[in-house]
Amino acid sequence: MGHCYDNETIPFFYDYVGKKLSQHWRTKDVLVVTLGLLVCVIVILANSLVIVAIVLNRRFHQPIFYLLANLAATDLFSGLAYTYLMFHTGPRTAQLTVHTWFLRQGLIDTSLTASVTNLLAVAVERHQTVFQMQLHSNMSNQRVTFLIVCIWVTAILMGLIPQMGWNCVCDLDTCSRMAPLYSRSYLVFWAISNLLIFCVMLLVYLRIFYYVQHQVQRMSQHTLHSRHKETMMNLMKTVVIILSAFVVCWTPGLVVLLLDGVDCSRCEVLALEKFFLLLAELNSLSNPLIYSFRDNEMRHTFKQVLCLPWRPRSSFTTGTNRAHVLMTEVPPAPPAPDSSQGGNSSL
Repeated sequence: MGHCYDNETIPFFYDYVGKKLSQHWRTKDVLVVTLGLLVCVIVILANSLVIVAIVLNRRFHQPIFYLLANLAATDLFSGLAYTYLMFHTGPRTAQLTVHTWFLRQGLIDTSLTASVTNLLAVAVERHQTVFQMQLHSNMSNQRVTFLIVCIWVTAILMGLIPQMGWNCVCDLDTCSRMAPLYSRSYLVFWAISNLLIFCVMLLVYLRIFYYVQHQVQRMSQHTLHSRHKETMMNLMKTVVIILSAFVVCWTPGLVVLLLDGVDCSRCEVLALEKFFLLLAELNSLSNPLIYSFRDNEMRHTFKQVLCLPWRPRSSFTTGTNRAHVLMTEVPPAPPAPDSSQGGNSSL
């Protein structure tokens, strides 16, 4: 085993891989930190509101909403992790020790892994309920709790792996450029793991999409089912938005990490590093917008929560019992008209 450099300064590792550290606050640094903190504050407030709404509204006490609450919790944690990053970046990076640098990066890795894994859990749960033509999941509260615990354990382990030894502190030739204390092999592992999760999510939601599209086509000849068709079209739109947001926010950063991991010397991986990192954080802002703010009852609950100090005691329920946009029950397509009825089948 080679010599380890645990006691070296952070500039030592950055200089070794050729990544420049700011010695003073440049306009670019101030802009990145200001924009990053603004996004973090919005992410924290939006996801806190989702958690409070789900806790207070008894109609949201269902397995899918527990997963959505945990998704909001992972995104809330992501906002806190990025806030810590914003206060320890730029010229302050040079003042970090090896252990505090690993803490900074580990918080980011943990939060992003938890968010992505939770998105996969939501996708699989929706796939099960849609194909079984149910409104509520058969998943028990104990099973949901176990799933949530597994999500966080996996995320924490992913964040701790580099600090536990999968790094380049003892092998400088394997250091990456984007994260100078991380081994390139770990970046490849982390990027491929998240890309695989994305591929599974893509397949799950595409299967839901084509199933719902098939149901819509079968219903297109039955005017009495216009309400069901509208419901399923809304579900299709939601699926498209989910996939689009994930692709836009995550794919660029994962691809750049993978390129850095395979040591692509001709790739300018540092040029857009901070932009892609901020783009990934924006997914933590888009999640509450997609999964919660588009729902009428959720928005009504938000209003009740925000007006709580000026309102009498509220039951946090609405006058309707409309299903969440992701809890839409997909009805079976109507049977084909009996050919013996001929022209009498039209209404």
